[in-house]
Amino acid sequence: MVMIQQLNLLLILLYVLLGLCFGNGRINPSQNFYNSTCPNLESTVKQAVDSKFQQTFVTASATIRLFFHDCFVEGCDGSILIASSGNNTAEKDASDNLSLAGDGFDTVVKAKQAVEAICPNIVSCADILALATRDVIGLTGGPSYSVELGRRDGLVSMASRVPGNLPKADFNLDQLNTMFATNSLSQIDMVALSGAHTVGFSHCNQFANRTYSNPIDPTLNASYATQLQQMCPQNVDPSVAINMDPITPRIFDNVYYQNLLSGKGLFTSDEVLFTDSRSTSTVNSFASNTSIFESAFITAITKLGRVKVKTGNNGEIRRDCSAFNQ
Repeated sequence: MVMIQQLNLLLILLYVLLGLCFGNGRINPSQNFYNSTCPNLESTVKQAVDSKFQQTFVTASATIRLFFHDCFVEGCDGSILIASSGNNTAEKDASDNLSLAGDGFDTVVKAKQAVEAICPNIVSCADILALATRDVIGLTGGPSYSVELGRRDGLVSMASRVPGNLPKADFNLDQLNTMFATNSLSQIDMVALSGAHTVGFSHCNQFANRTYSNPIDPTLNASYATQLQQMCPQNVDPSVAINMDPITPRIFDNVYYQNLLSGKGLFTSDEVLFTDSRSTSTVNSFASNTSIFESAFITAITKLGRVKVKTGNNGEIRRDCSAFNQ
């Protein structure tokens, strides 16, 4: 058994190294994209993000989720930031995005304003969102990593393009793998990115099918199910939300995976990562070794940041993140 666990760890480490080297194609040019045109970019974004984070902890999970929702629809192009106008209902107003916390949007707006003050019309909103995501992960104790830059902001944002492109709370492993594979992300990437739920929160209706089914979802820890029923009684105010990690909700750590081992994954799509034998070993590895998890997470979020990236004439540098340039 020990030898099998060690082999699993080695396989994941090898995958992580290969993912960073090859991934699904680097965006062009690289982490040094703004070195000459906006040399103080990263420190400026970090200062703005730090300030917003001090105002409310929700900044962390809201920004991470915003980045994920942006990348999975039109690609990592800031299309999620566009406001609806005229005859166009924008991506952010699709039903699947209405639960996105405003603090994530506000974080990007404040960071963009700070950057425009020193480097006008140089840095895309998409790149600022990617940097802000890295910074909030660090502020909550997560790993530091270099962000690839050079994205342009997309020219399309339509609510009609959102359905079917974001994972649901009741997805099984096959559904999760299929959706992530569409974006050149593997099962290990998917399990690693799910770890961001360690600082997330959820509205009660997203898991009510587990706590109020008859019988209660058998993969759900019985005492945890009772706790969830107390926090989220039937017909509860739809605005009520709870932490996804009941143990260390303010720390970006591997406790999320340890929770799965004890039946305390909030969503079906969380707990299935442990109950499905095809991903159990990965969950066990991440739960037992913080370094393995963090390395896999860095690989996965780097690959996520490459999804359908726009460059050159395929996009623009928005002056206002909420509106296309005129």
